[in-house]
Amino acid sequence: MSSSTHESAGPSLGLLSAEQPSPLDELDYLLITALQTSPRAEWAQIGKALGVDASTAARRWNRLTEAGNAWLSCYTVAVGPVVPIIAFIEVDCAAGALHEVAAEIADDPHLISIEHVTGARDLLLTAAFPDLAMLARYVGFRLGRLPGVSATRSQTATAVHTEGSRWRLDRLAPDSQDVLAKDRGQPAPRRGLPAPDALDARLYLLLSEDFRQPAARLAERLGVSPTTVRRRLDRMHRQDALIYRCEVARHLSGWPISVTFWGVAPAGEASRIASQLIRMRETRLCASLTGPHNLLLTVWLRSAEDIGAFEARLTDRFPELAVMDRAVALWQLKIAGHLLDPRGRHIRGVPVTFWEEPEAERAEDALLERLRVAR
Repeated sequence: MSSSTHESAGPSLGLLSAEQPSPLDELDYLLITALQTSPRAEWAQIGKALGVDASTAARRWNRLTEAGNAWLSCYTVAVGPVVPIIAFIEVDCAAGALHEVAAEIADDPHLISIEHVTGARDLLLTAAFPDLAMLARYVGFRLGRLPGVSATRSQTATAVHTEGSRWRLDRLAPDSQDVLAKDRGQPAPRRGLPAPDALDARLYLLLSEDFRQPAARLAERLGVSPTTVRRRLDRMHRQDALIYRCEVARHLSGWPISVTFWGVAPAGEASRIASQLIRMRETRLCASLTGPHNLLLTVWLRSAEDIGAFEARLTDRFPELAVMDRAVALWQLKIAGHLLDPRGRHIRGVPVTFWEEPEAERAEDALLERLRVAR
């Protein structure tokens, strides 16, 4: 794959060309769907599913990635013996400070997504933490101290029922889907890596750059044997510790409107409702939450006019679910660890890892020392 999709654009959120990209043709959409269905499939297998040769499939994909119109991502939020905390953080910004705040936190590695949204918050962040203490440190000693941040509100997920790696364009015929799915086993429950070591961490960083690299190339870059790499990869896959995604620029997807809904469902009905929400064509993310709203749902829609109609469908289908708030994404600045321009085109990747910041840790230690001193 071309390395151009992973070149650093510097510390700021620089944009790609403002020119309108050429519309994707049907083969492009089929190729994206194939990679969404089986992101790690060999080019020969993908070409067979699409009715083209392997070189044509690979060449098409390079063209898409070089234009920033589609890209692949690999990340893990399941590292270590404890299931990580997934948090949704709402950020209010002072007037004129939103983009400066977004640029400042864009490279925070644990921020899976950053969205500029409408409604009662300016930024909506999705983040992963090893525990609640680290969430508290980030909100209190990182976000809370940034110039331009006026307030934050956090909720944690008690369960993530589905996320964007499972969303598809659905352009492939059933027989083509079968070609891509035949070699894939059923994923195990996400248990994570119980004792990751330094080599695991280095391998993950290379996979986050390009997970379609051959094992021999990964081994060369790591200074180990291909057998070691394959063994490590097999272990990661058995534990379902890696999430692979193929994304397409939202304005080219046919689903350009992203809306997040917050709802309240009776405690005894929330799981049943969530199990049906994740089967809806539009659903990109569904999570059960702590706090006043116990369900979060993010959907992609075909037009702004569909927002009201979709909410009406929710009300008709789930009369016990009360939609309490909604927000439309104006700019999805970061998705699954990748920075995007305002039209959803790829800029560069930021490997997803847990956050560490010595300055925040020192500030927390200073507060603890202050609390230890009796007055």
